[in-house]
Amino acid sequence: MTTTMTMTTTTTTPSSETMSLQLISQCIAPAIESSLLMLQESPHLETSFKDMKKTRNLESYVQWFNRLSYFVATEVCKHAKKKQRVRVVEYWIETARECFNIGNFNSLMAIIAGLNMSPISRLKKTWSKVQSAKFSILEHQMDPSSNFSSYRSTLKAAMWRSVGATDERQRIVVPFFSLLVKDLYFLNEGCSNKLPNGHINFEKFWQLAKQVTEFIAWKQVACPFEKNSRVIAFLQASPVLTENALALASFECEPPDNNPEKERYKALKSDLNAQ
Repeated sequence: MTTTMTMTTTTTTPSSETMSLQLISQCIAPAIESSLLMLQESPHLETSFKDMKKTRNLESYVQWFNRLSYFVATEVCKHAKKKQRVRVVEYWIETARECFNIGNFNSLMAIIAGLNMSPISRLKKTWSKVQSAKFSILEHQMDPSSNFSSYRSTLKAAMWRSVGATDERQRIVVPFFSLLVKDLYFLNEGCSNKLPNGHINFEKFWQLAKQVTEFIAWKQVACPFEKNSRVIAFLQASPVLTENALALASFECEPPDNNPEKERYKALKSDLNAQ
């Protein structure tokens, strides 16, 4: 399984990959501002979510997250040799660590999600050779338990760093975007616009305005990294495997070792032969 480009993750550095991920994230962010403002202003947010044409920019960010996750998984599974897979997994762990250090939590979570996809996590022989201590630390930081309490603490620290920073690199904050949208949605849906006494619920609207204003401020930070067109094109245009194709590639990397996996592999091969 090869991509149409000759570049691979092993021919770039984690830093160049991280810089390009940051550039992509910040290029998408300006388009999202209008959608967030619309969600903030709409008293009937459910209608806005049903009409996805009005929130197409939000969809683009979610699609980029999903693409990056599948891209990471694809890059691992396309290597037949275990040694190469180990190098690619460690490469993406290092890239995720760089994302954490600069405050790009959206790309960080996408990479973690990609490495935790079933076709990757089942590669026991591969993971046994990976220096995974750094990955465990990153997973803890983005642990979804207690409503992402670890991540929220880390995000708050990044915000404080950003406010007082003189170095542009320390001003970067790219939040885990799906959680940001979820917070806005439930804040809007879970709190009434008016208090029981009929007065406007200013606390609700202050909280909505605060979160959107923070995002706008983060979006306005100039990206300090030099643009690498080749790496950006590689990230955005390289083919990614589908869920079934990833599963099949994973079984070809390391054969199934239990009955459910054997049945799954058999079904995938059957579907492939029927095409």
